[in-house]
Amino acid sequence: MKDILEQIPRALLFALLNNPYESLILVDAEGVIRFVSESNESVPKSALASAVGKHISDVNPDSDLVRVIETGRAEIGRSLILNDRERIVARIPLVKEGRVIGAAGKLLLSSPQKVKALYQRIESLEKQVDYYKSGAWQIHGAHFSFDNIVGRSAKIERAKILAGMAAQNDSSVIISGESGTGKEMFAHAIHAASPRRHHAFVRINCGAVPAELIESELFGYEPGAFTGAQRQGAAGKIELAHNGTLFLDEVSEMPLRMQVKLLRVLQDKVVERIGGGKPRQINFRLISATNQDLESMIRQGGFRLDLFYRINVMTIHLPPLRTIPEDIAIIFEAILGELSLQERRKKQTVAPEVLDALKSYAWPGNVRELRNVAERALVLCESDRIEVDHLPEMLRGRKERRVDGGSGVTPLKILMADVERQAIEKALLESGNNKNKAADLLGIHRTGLYQKIRKYKIL
Repeated sequence: MKDILEQIPRALLFALLNNPYESLILVDAEGVIRFVSESNESVPKSALASAVGKHISDVNPDSDLVRVIETGRAEIGRSLILNDRERIVARIPLVKEGRVIGAAGKLLLSSPQKVKALYQRIESLEKQVDYYKSGAWQIHGAHFSFDNIVGRSAKIERAKILAGMAAQNDSSVIISGESGTGKEMFAHAIHAASPRRHHAFVRINCGAVPAELIESELFGYEPGAFTGAQRQGAAGKIELAHNGTLFLDEVSEMPLRMQVKLLRVLQDKVVERIGGGKPRQINFRLISATNQDLESMIRQGGFRLDLFYRINVMTIHLPPLRTIPEDIAIIFEAILGELSLQERRKKQTVAPEVLDALKSYAWPGNVRELRNVAERALVLCESDRIEVDHLPEMLRGRKERRVDGGSGVTPLKILMADVERQAIEKALLESGNNKNKAADLLGIHRTGLYQKIRKYKIL
């Protein structure tokens, strides 16, 4: 260490000791001042020139450096009044070979306000660490980018170009298209390519949340706001999306009274939790998605015109799969590759007859239904090639291959699942993907329909 110190130029050492940000003072074991920086506040300016060589108590009677020499204990972060201003200082014993040979006093922070600012910064960083440790970033982060969107048709390319343009500004976007066309993936990609990509991407499905709960989901609530509320209250999805992106899926399902509140938030950029509390300034980007004709809903009184103008600055329409047959093989191959990677299996090749069958099908469930078919085929395939027999009956146009090892009887569970899935797809198609109407047609509750949709990965 001594050799290293000897290599440091004297001018550099002096500049370090005399820097204006620490107000450094050094005393020896007897308390005699050996160095004082030119900016030191603990020594009167009139005494700076003659301070070196004098005892610290003669220059500054209030100094506690002598106590540090006696105790050998550092005093870090102590408050001290200097020139009628509060300062945060450190007093450090200088030790060599176990013996105190002096002490150093220096300024840590020039004011308590800076300590408060530092504390707030540390608290903010701790919250970020907790956020990532808890895995919340996986819930509130973008999972897809434009690289995940496959397809070479003119319609898909056009949608990607518009989405890329949308990513470069903060304007509200509506992504429209039938269920299963990839609206959420496009929303993820827009956020991931935007300046807000390092902040939260918060999603809420307006159709999946019961009407009586959607207000607390969006706006949050204060402690004791209603029966059953968490004791500490909770932030809403809008608040969680601060500086990031809020994605409202199935925005057409939002109740009219909530549309009024959302419009006010978009206009004022202020959110207030249920139960009052302090209004919170928010800054977020809104992306909405719908499989309904919002303009038709406006004419029927089901959607507010003023909110439509707010959220529809830019529209991106995603084509149904049946209108882009040239992309079906590409998308199917990409899904197979992804699933094979997840299952740690070698990617299967696809028989030409399979691709023909895929292209000839109407795909009411669009890409999500195609994914379901790919997953089913991968489960049934025991070789390295997907054949027509691995496809559902509705795609093969003939009796389903036995999956029982040749016994001649198809397991009842598979038959019932296929029938139930086809019934749900038909109901959704006839209802224009309106979940309430589809549930009525099927004679089941809407919650049960959502569970089955998730089970069969239809939408």
